[in-house]
Amino acid sequence: MTHAKFLDRLVAPSLDDIDALAQQALSEIPAGLREKVRGVVIRVDEFADDETLEHMGIEDPFTLTGLYRGVPLKNKSVADSGSLPDMIFLYRRPILDEWCETGGSLGDLVREVLIHEIGHHFGFSDDDMDALD
Repeated sequence: MTHAKFLDRLVAPSLDDIDALAQQALSEIPAGLREKVRGVVIRVDEFADDETLEHMGIEDPFTLTGLYRGVPLKNKSVADSGSLPDMIFLYRRPILDEWCETGGSLGDLVREVLIHEIGHHFGFSDDDMDALD
């Protein structure tokens, strides 16, 4: 999918479109890293739910483009069985707003948000990832 495809359609990319871009981005990361993300569920929603926003102290739902929910790999143990699967949430409307504001490639933006959340799965903090940039 390309940025031009969405311009030709004259409609905003759907949840399925964002999911397809995320799956494409996931398929392009190195196999060794992709293997460590294999059990993580990727879900695309319009926005984070009110409970999540409240828990994180976020008033404007447009400021949260993605979220990792789970136990980072460095903290996992065999005693973790029976817990919910780790999940990466991508939030369509905030992603689309950022896409419109930046004018960049939607695929690149989805990849950036996904990789950021995968970083949390590996145990990196936001500060750690900012330092890597």
